[in-house]
Amino acid sequence: MTTAITRENTNPAAGDGGRGTAPARRWGTVALAVAVVLGLLLGYTAGLLTPGLTKPGDTSAEAGFARDMTTHHAQAVEMGLIAFDQGTDSEVRQIGGDIATAQQGEIGAMQSWLRSWDLDPTGSGKRMAWIPDGTEMVRDGLMPGMATPEQMAQLRAAQGREFDILFLDLMIKHHIGGVHMIDAVLKATDDPEVRRTAQTMKNTQQKDLTNLENALKRLRG
Repeated sequence: MTTAITRENTNPAAGDGGRGTAPARRWGTVALAVAVVLGLLLGYTAGLLTPGLTKPGDTSAEAGFARDMTTHHAQAVEMGLIAFDQGTDSEVRQIGGDIATAQQGEIGAMQSWLRSWDLDPTGSGKRMAWIPDGTEMVRDGLMPGMATPEQMAQLRAAQGREFDILFLDLMIKHHIGGVHMIDAVLKATDDPEVRRTAQTMKNTQQKDLTNLENALKRLRG
């Protein structure tokens, strides 16, 4: 699911000294926040409407993927919202908003699976334990592609073109790690709903990667 985000004119109107930009940006951020919440609710509803005939167990690949990818997606949503709010390039802001809304909807779907399977939303197992040798992919508690706390702090503090480039670079790495996790569950599951949703996630993230890489090349000249 991709929600279109209205792009505001980032150039202040002549003679207003830039006073019109901040209110427009705030309204755009509010609209995105509403879209993210709606995406979560729609994803949650879609997941409830497509229950499987059998329920995966607590240590299954399906449950592990739903839990770990929820955490992985949550960071992407946070990064996307930051980009929509702080980005100076209009394409960067659009990409950030689209990623935030799409992945929040997918979080809703995955959490609804866990509820329908009567499983705890977080679980007690180790990160990535649902993948053979998957725990070895975790570094300092972070799954493949995830930004470190230091990188997230750097992103929040960055401004201008530096911010736009840093966001694109971090999100490219984040998406590549996410695709590896999706490939793993596609190999492990025969649940039709999990396979359908995971394949949709992969298609969306691969399309995002093309847009992210093209935008990065443009901004780097």
